Amino acid sequence: TPIDTMSLLSLLILVLLTEERAEGVCRMQGPPLPPELAQDGDVVIGGIFSFRTGLLPFDRREICIYCCLSFNFREFKFAQAMIFAINEINENPDMLPGVKLGYRIYDDCGTMDILRAALALVSGLGGEVSDENCTKIESISHFATCACLSNRKEYPTFFRTIPSDYYQSQALAKLVKHLGWTWIGVIAVENEYGLNGIAAFIQAAQEYGVCIEYSDAFSSSGPPADLQRITSKIQSASSKVILAFMSHREIKLLAKQLYEQNVTGVQWLGSDAWITDHSLADSEGHGILVGSLGFTVSRVQIHGLEEHLRGLHPSLFPHSRFVRDFWEDVFDCSLKATATGRRKPCSGLESLRDVESPFTDVSELRFTNNVYKSVYSVAYALDALLKCEEGRGESCPPGSHKVLQKGLPVCCYDCIRCPAGEISNSTDSIHCMKCAPEFWSNERRDACIPKEIEFLTYGEILGTLLASFSLLGVFLTTLTTIVFYCHKETPLVRANNSELSFLLLFSLTLCFLCSLTFIGRPTQWSCMLRHTAFGITFVLCISCVLGKTILVLMAFKASLPGSNLMKWFGPTQQRLCVVSFTLIQVVICILWLTISPPFPFKNMILYRDRIILECQLGSALGFWAVLGYVGVLAGLCFVIAFLGRKLPDNFNEAKIITFSMLIFCAVWIAFVPAYISSPGKFTVAVEIFAILASSYGLLFCIFMPKCFIILFMPEKNTKKHMFRNKDY
Repeated sequence: TPIDTMSLLSLLILVLLTEERAEGVCRMQGPPLPPELAQDGDVVIGGIFSFRTGLLPFDRREICIYCCLSFNFREFKFAQAMIFAINEINENPDMLPGVKLGYRIYDDCGTMDILRAALALVSGLGGEVSDENCTKIESISHFATCACLSNRKEYPTFFRTIPSDYYQSQALAKLVKHLGWTWIGVIAVENEYGLNGIAAFIQAAQEYGVCIEYSDAFSSSGPPADLQRITSKIQSASSKVILAFMSHREIKLLAKQLYEQNVTGVQWLGSDAWITDHSLADSEGHGILVGSLGFTVSRVQIHGLEEHLRGLHPSLFPHSRFVRDFWEDVFDCSLKATATGRRKPCSGLESLRDVESPFTDVSELRFTNNVYKSVYSVAYALDALLKCEEGRGESCPPGSHKVLQKGLPVCCYDCIRCPAGEISNSTDSIHCMKCAPEFWSNERRDACIPKEIEFLTYGEILGTLLASFSLLGVFLTTLTTIVFYCHKETPLVRANNSELSFLLLFSLTLCFLCSLTFIGRPTQWSCMLRHTAFGITFVLCISCVLGKTILVLMAFKASLPGSNLMKWFGPTQQRLCVVSFTLIQVVICILWLTISPPFPFKNMILYRDRIILECQLGSALGFWAVLGYVGVLAGLCFVIAFLGRKLPDNFNEAKIITFSMLIFCAVWIAFVPAYISSPGKFTVAVEIFAILASSYGLLFCIFMPKCFIILFMPEKNTKKHMFRNKDY
């Protein structure tokens, strides 16, 4: 009904429950209320409509059974649309096979009739309703638009096929703003439908700069003084635009009262509950409502409904008083055997196919379609339940969840395995649960287990290979050191400062060993050690190579007549050069470790199913400063060696250093993009590979030629041969 019947029912039925808590039932006072229209069926759908309107005076209502006098053809059409939909469904072999739908439709007139009809629907003719039935009434409304009914917590069993009043109130406020009306009055029916509707409208209107002169409410079942108060307020107000948020009952009473008081010149805005109601055209005072504006639902066509309406006959509903009264009113005859005063007996040939009336008019089907859709929504739900009971559903085991099959009833679903990282640990789960960030689903998808933690280890092939090459480098460097030590007095070893050579071999050993710190489980100490050890040992190594390069140039310059440069770059200065360059790197590392040191970090973003345990740099600036300083020294060494590549043959170690630095720089230039793009533990492997490749490059380029001469060509390891041989 236009009043929010279902919200009112929910409230008052609960009140009755409270009063009868000792007996656990709701009792309907007075005689049982039979339905106006009824048909038996395996499943019966109930309906409540307001076939009559126009209340008796307030003081006479208690003594009458049918207090509403005139007919509401629109509401009767709603009921017939419900019957038409039920008949369609019963004739459809694809819907509810083997099940016949029935109906029980009640006529109401005022709030108490609505309650009596609702209790009669739930209880039957017995007049009693148990606690369980009273609180679990599934209801679908075609007309109840109150925004309050959208509260699923308070009204969990209420559904509707019409939008909430929230949107209508917003639209009405925009309409008022669009038309430039800034001073209006607001009147509502005194229930949740009206009060919530005008509350939403007033809030929206004020945001648009519209001022509300007054707002008031009354009820069609209330005392006449309420209506008189509203009328007086309209007469004395200066605003000439009025929003009426109410049903056809209240607007008829208000229009009649204003007509009797000769109130004119008012522009009305109406809510959808009355703005398209054709019954208003027959009410007293309807002329003042001409030109009213409002919004309503879309117009549709329902094929076959007109034929159904025109086929109505009292013989189809022999026990319906309303159908009898309706028929007598339309054809102005009496269905009784003898004529009554004003009316002659009906001939039996009367037919709605021969007359035009608001009842048979299907050109403006709006809310009627909502009734039609409501019946079908119930039928589809019942059809789905029936098919489920016939075994079309199945049980989904743990590790899977239900997924509805498109276009089929809700009981028709597929059991889909939970996606990776999600689980279901119960049968027939509707959805899967995501595992916590540090957990992952097991193979059966029914439990979350800790994610595998991944890092470069000695036990895997890659880790074993890198560690083996590292130890091989240590072995070869140690072997070279032994060879040089055993031949430390030979001219070849003494030619370019044997002290720098032994220090370079020591630093290369440290370089090979520092790569081992990158393998294994990252910890706070290992993360700090691996990067700082790498930075310091490589600077020590490059400093020694730089010292040897400078020494080559100085030695050549010192051999020129009148030169005394060697006294400025003797052993002490060479040691100081190496120590100074290395100390700068030490300072950079100390600052890095002090301000923002590297730390172990669980990377759960790179891979979904496992955790990459890695060393975060802490300060990226610190890391690139350490690496950049190594690059600067290597570049400086390469430039100086390159400048000395054309020295006489007896000083041609500069050529070897140039080639070794070329390899060194190429390795570390290629390292940068490879380091940035490598995922997970492969980032560490790239860093180890760069350390080993550059270390092997220095070892082989600088020391392998010397070792070959020392071991296999000792005749060339003489002072005389070095000054004469153009090969070295």
